[in-house]
Amino acid sequence: MSVSNECSNTRSAHPSADKQGTLGYPMKFKGQDFELLRNLCLISGYRFRDGIFPSNMDSIGPDLLTAEELRRVEWVRAGSQHKNPHLFVHGVSRFDIHQGKVGNCWFLAALGSLTFAPRIMINVIPSDQGFTKKYVGIFHFRFWRFGKWMDVVIDDKLPTLDGRYLFVGPANGNEFWPALLEKAYAKVCGSYSDLHSGLISEALVDFTGGVHISFNLTKPREDLWEIIQRAAAHESLMGSGSHSEPGVKPVNTVLKNGLVQAHAYAVTGVNMVHCGNKNVKLVRLWNPWGNTEWNGSWSDKSPEWNNVDPETRKLLLRDCDNGEFWMAMEDFTANFTQIDICNVYPHFLDSGNDCIWAMSEHNGSWIKGTSAGGSLKEDTFWKNPQYRVNLKTAHLDCSSSTSFNFVVYLMQKLANKHRKQSLRLHIGLSIFKHCDQKEKFSAEFFSSHQPIPSYNVGSLGVIEFFQLEPGEYLIVPSSYNKDQECDFFLSMYSKTNHKEKMDSDLNLQFSQLSVSHVNSHMKVFAKYSSQGQEINANDLQRLLNDSLKGNISKTGGFSFDACKGILAVMDVSF
Repeated sequence: MSVSNECSNTRSAHPSADKQGTLGYPMKFKGQDFELLRNLCLISGYRFRDGIFPSNMDSIGPDLLTAEELRRVEWVRAGSQHKNPHLFVHGVSRFDIHQGKVGNCWFLAALGSLTFAPRIMINVIPSDQGFTKKYVGIFHFRFWRFGKWMDVVIDDKLPTLDGRYLFVGPANGNEFWPALLEKAYAKVCGSYSDLHSGLISEALVDFTGGVHISFNLTKPREDLWEIIQRAAAHESLMGSGSHSEPGVKPVNTVLKNGLVQAHAYAVTGVNMVHCGNKNVKLVRLWNPWGNTEWNGSWSDKSPEWNNVDPETRKLLLRDCDNGEFWMAMEDFTANFTQIDICNVYPHFLDSGNDCIWAMSEHNGSWIKGTSAGGSLKEDTFWKNPQYRVNLKTAHLDCSSSTSFNFVVYLMQKLANKHRKQSLRLHIGLSIFKHCDQKEKFSAEFFSSHQPIPSYNVGSLGVIEFFQLEPGEYLIVPSSYNKDQECDFFLSMYSKTNHKEKMDSDLNLQFSQLSVSHVNSHMKVFAKYSSQGQEINANDLQRLLNDSLKGNISKTGGFSFDACKGILAVMDVSF
């Protein structure tokens, strides 16, 4: 017998609203409280069974298995087939990960990169769990989702087919952190099937809550090598995607050079070696399959290694089919489309220690008829949310390594609980230089002013880099077509000299212009909603009781059951 999540409605005291969704106080995904659920299981003597992400075909999802295979699937506890299961064995390594049946190389490549960033890894995998002390079959993991950190609870039942793990299994026989983390991410995305196909940048951002930058390798920047070096030194998460044939659906084709077509790889290292009379820039990559490697220059058995100092060769070269390999920088840029770099802050853009980055962030919405004005080509563009940014001291010379001193990132929030079914709009950013004005800018302003040039259209997320003089700026996030509704998350990073006083606004003053009553209500909704554009009974209870603070001493406020009743009357799923 197992204990399910019936008790998940029991809640502990809530932190203040401004702390909710931070790493210290992550939102409880679907209202499940890890500590309360584990304690209930410890008291009752039963193991946890997750009724929200149950051990059935709904959690596996469509199109991965045939009907006959689905009937043969068995869900087993992670430790039931092993005498001595562990969450970790000798720490974490990308070699702990072997891809299973779902095509989620994008997620696993990001996971492999995560193993090189222990300060970030500890945010994703809390240390208060395992298979020994207090083990009752419950685990939890944390992901940053559209502006909020989420604590995701799972049980440790994993799907098997004919005795073999369907998805990521324990590479060393008894180490389960990759399999359990994959299950938690599948729960967040809706099912294991929802992990099929994606961009590595999605997972990189979900692991860090930071800024993601993608560099095109077709025409690489002159300083790209230096940027990658700095990114590695700052424990940045990095990944890359191999070329695909235009118009051809990827089918895991292995090319003659050993690379998998249209495949995601983790970037796990950079180094420069002396070979003959020249220095060679090398990039190390890892294939989440755990095998199948590049066989060209500087591969495991390449003769180039014979011309390298023996000590250096011993340090860098691992001649085994583990999916990891070195390749020269020029081969890397010729065979891969882009490199994605992600970190909490964009420190890797700077070569020295003279600069720090201030951050400001905001949640907003495009609402049909009110604030969904569409792109600049629409005469309703002015209706989009507008944000004023005052760069008080935009430092142009605190670092000579890059020409950027301002970074802005826009991300749309996926509303559907299933990742693959969510509508992804084409979104963009426009930034204008303007004089000091507190009111919202009208259509006349946009018809007579051009935005600062940038490439600003993308799907799910858009990031822009600027070199800006001190002054007032206007930022307008928009979807390509008007009247397309969606929530979004906007963050900005501004560079300044580290000698300045570190206060709340640093050199970045940020405010929204002329928020309408509708937008104000949507802002309140977004503040309390833990499920995108949906609200559950727990969220409603917090919203109502926080709104009535000081006036509920006699009644005790709205109960959870009362809020369930309100939602039931409104015919809203909770």
